[in-house]
Amino acid sequence: MGMGRGREPSAGQQVGVCLALFVLDLTVIAWLVFGYGMAGWADGYDRDNPSDAPGTAWQGMWLLAGGAVVTGGSLLALRWRAPGIMQLLVLGIGAGLLGALARSG
Repeated sequence: MGMGRGREPSAGQQVGVCLALFVLDLTVIAWLVFGYGMAGWADGYDRDNPSDAPGTAWQGMWLLAGGAVVTGGSLLALRWRAPGIMQLLVLGIGAGLLGALARSG
């Protein structure tokens, strides 16, 4: 038995972790987009002050970008390649979505 083989997670473990993290990631992204929508809705009632929605979207973007780097990078460092790449992609796409919302708002 090689030294590296005992430390590598199995394909089944990686798929399970990918699915669990994917559900969690989508929940967080949906919550942040919902927060952006609620801020935009509230801005409609407070026309005298600057809009809060773009700031809310920027905060969400940075939260997702940081989460992608920390969780994806950590998983890759631990040799959990599939979940690490999935975290970088899903959270990175979510950060891009919120960044686009911030620029358009």
